[in-house]
Amino acid sequence: MSAELLRRKNRQTRPPFFRKVRTHTSAVQNARYSRQVISASLVLALAQATALIRDANGPEAPRSSVALSVVLPESRPEIVVPLAHTAALLTVMRATEAFLWPDPFARTETFAAHYKEAVTKPPIFDSSRRAFEWDGDSWYVNTLGHGLFGSELYMMRARTCHLEWYGALAFAAAASAVWEYAFEGTGGRPSGLDLVYTPLAGAALGEARFLAWRASASVRSPVVRGVLRAVLDPLGEAERALGTSC
Repeated sequence: MSAELLRRKNRQTRPPFFRKVRTHTSAVQNARYSRQVISASLVLALAQATALIRDANGPEAPRSSVALSVVLPESRPEIVVPLAHTAALLTVMRATEAFLWPDPFARTETFAAHYKEAVTKPPIFDSSRRAFEWDGDSWYVNTLGHGLFGSELYMMRARTCHLEWYGALAFAAAASAVWEYAFEGTGGRPSGLDLVYTPLAGAALGEARFLAWRASASVRSPVVRGVLRAVLDPLGEAERALGTSC
């Protein structure tokens, strides 16, 4: 009998147990093959999704940052840059104030008396004056000037350096109090309006500036993006060009 006929006879006479084992082995192999196909399909789908995200972020986005940007935590708050920026801003503002209004802001012989008055008497608030002139300043200085000043403290340094809105609001309120008492207090009593209005108006205007500044990152044209960011945050863009971290 030939070997081929012998193998056929053995298969026909083989007990059912062996035929079941062979059938089970084939099922296991098919299941493994199915899992391999599914795994390959998932990898392909993930690669296609990554490519779509990369295209949405613009051609200049690095490949490695596309997937990592989804899982990496936000940057930790930075306080050194806001403090240095605020100290420099308040110093420049105080020097400008002394140049424009030398009496009383440049009269050093009256600094001690004015400062004593600032810390021993309540802030100025005269309700008999016109709205937003309760401290004796014009309404546009109090509304526009202090609003922009507050937004610079709130948004352009605190928010862009990764502080949350409540942290930025507290930072703006503290900086406003330092300005009213430590810097401007040598020339007169603090303004009750400025102590309240500067951080609140600064938070509203500053958050709008911050959201627009952050949204400008999606502009693909480097020229347009640079112009928008320079308009929204001129001091911050200048500082970052010099090497600050935020």
